Amino acid sequence: MVLWRIPNTYLVTLIYLDKSTFMFTGIIETVGKIISIKEDGTNKDFVIESKITNEFKIDQSVAHNGCCLTVVALDDNKHTVTAIKETLDKTNLGQWKVGDIVNIERCMPAHGRFDGHIVQGHVDQTATCISIKEENGSWEFRFNFVSDGENVLVSKGSVTVNGTSLTVVNPTDTAFSVCIIPYTYEETVFKHLKVGDKINLEFDIIGKYVSKMMAAKA
Repeated sequence: MVLWRIPNTYLVTLIYLDKSTFMFTGIIETVGKIISIKEDGTNKDFVIESKITNEFKIDQSVAHNGCCLTVVALDDNKHTVTAIKETLDKTNLGQWKVGDIVNIERCMPAHGRFDGHIVQGHVDQTATCISIKEENGSWEFRFNFVSDGENVLVSKGSVTVNGTSLTVVNPTDTAFSVCIIPYTYEETVFKHLKVGDKINLEFDIIGKYVSKMMAAKA
């Protein structure tokens, strides 16, 4: 059991680490390319090609742009995942097109190293890229989102953008920035991101728990 003690004696249980639990850390392993999209009722099946697909197995949980999806089929270096209408409506998956590049991360093993932060692979909402600035060797991306009053951003805290664990810069109630180093820019979807693009956003789980408990206490 992992526990954090919060002021006013709040005690938050965040996650129980055993073999039945899966989670992510926001460290992108590779990117994948969408090869085909098939509609199946209100669902969509995405066939994705990546350099680590041959290590996947059926029923495995894999984060795609930060959205946890189950591998339902394998074919050499291609795998298939299915997104239901709820997922398509609340993430950027509904806007995916053939040829798009997506971030990929497998769930962390229970004995693995934490290189990012606790990421569930549950997208809270989408945000829109409103500016991209090159800063002499790095890049600053700024995003705008609709605040529901529950999700919390803290300066120098953690946030997940398209599945990538990043540090929050200059947050407001409806916007924030992240700074991207050259390696992250080249090895993730950030080099393909344009102003106006919609991204998947997952807020820090610790902040979400604290926010909910404080609201209930008020």
